[in-house]
Amino acid sequence: MTSLCQSSFNGALDRCYRISPCLANPARRSSLGLKVALVLLHLIYVGILFLFDNDLIDKIKEDPWYMALYFLLFVATLIQYFVTSGSSPGYVMDAMRALNEKNAVFAKASMSSKRSVSSKDGNLIITVDGSQSGITPVGGNVTSWMKLVLDMYPSGTSVRTLTCSYCNVEQPPRAKHCHDCDKCVLQFDHHCVWLGTCIGQGNHCRFWWYICGETALCIWTGILCVAYLKSNITKAWWKGAIMILLLVILSISLIFLLLLLLFHSYLILTNQTTYELVRRRRIPYLRGIPERVYPFSKGVCRNLYEFCCARSDIYKLERLPTAVELEEKSRPYTCLDFFTCRCC
Repeated sequence: MTSLCQSSFNGALDRCYRISPCLANPARRSSLGLKVALVLLHLIYVGILFLFDNDLIDKIKEDPWYMALYFLLFVATLIQYFVTSGSSPGYVMDAMRALNEKNAVFAKASMSSKRSVSSKDGNLIITVDGSQSGITPVGGNVTSWMKLVLDMYPSGTSVRTLTCSYCNVEQPPRAKHCHDCDKCVLQFDHHCVWLGTCIGQGNHCRFWWYICGETALCIWTGILCVAYLKSNITKAWWKGAIMILLLVILSISLIFLLLLLLFHSYLILTNQTTYELVRRRRIPYLRGIPERVYPFSKGVCRNLYEFCCARSDIYKLERLPTAVELEEKSRPYTCLDFFTCRCC
C-alpha cells in the first residue's frame, strides 16, 4: 500500500514537472516558495486589518482617497517586487554576446559598402567610462572582449588572473561569479534570497525602489495597526493580542528595511557595491586602496544621475582608476573644495 501511494505521488510530481519545468529545479522551487510566502504575508496583514477593524470600512466611505492611496502603494510594491525579481542583474556573458553581435554587424557592413548598420541592431550598447565601445564606426577597428577587458586593468595584468574559472570568460572590474546563479554578474552587489536573483548593474536601481516602497508600506500599515489598538484596546482581547504580535513582527521588519535602505543609499552615493565594501581587502584591485577612498565614485550628483538614469539596454564597464586619479580622490577635502563642488 505504501509503495503504491509512493508511486502515485511520484507520478503526480513527474506530471507537475512536465507541465512546469521550472519546478524541477530545487533552487527555483525554493525561490517560488519564498515569493508565495511574501505575497501571503502581505495579504495576511491587510486581510486581518480589514477583518478586525470595522472603522476602516467607514473610513473608505468617508475618505476614499486615503485608502485608495494605500491600496495603490500595496499593489505597486508587489508589482515592483516581481519586476525586480524577474529582471536581469547584467551578466558578463550577455555583455560579451552583445559585443560579438556588434562586431558581426560591423564586419558585414564593412564587407559590403552598400549596406549600412541598422539602428535596430544598436539597441544593446557597451560603454566604457562614457565612450561607446559596442558600436564601431565604419572604417574603425573591431574590439574583442579580451582586449576590452584588458584595457580596463593596469598594463601588465595577466589574462589568467582575469578569467573566471567557472564561466571561462574574462571578468571586467567589479564583476564577480555568483554561485547561486552560476553566472558572472556585472557590478555584483549580492544574491538576494527573497528575490531569487542577483542584484547587480542591471537591477540595483529597481531593488532600491522596491525597498523604498516596502518601507513606506510597512510604515503605513504600522500606523493603521496602532490606530486600531488605540480605538479597540478595551474590546476583544484576543484580537488585540494578534494585532500586537503582528505589530511586533512589522516593527522588526521595518527596522531591517530602514537599515537596508540607508545602507544601499550610502552605496549609491559613493558608487560602491555590498561585495566591494564587505570584501574590500580580498578583492585584488581594491586591496591597496585606502579605506576612505572610493575609486569608482564620480561625485555624489553624477553617481546619483548614472544610478537613476541608467538605461537597461547599456552594459556599462568601468575601468580601474589610475594612480593620479586615486591620489586626487584621496586628497583631503578643504573649504575651497566645497565651493568648487568637488564632492559633486
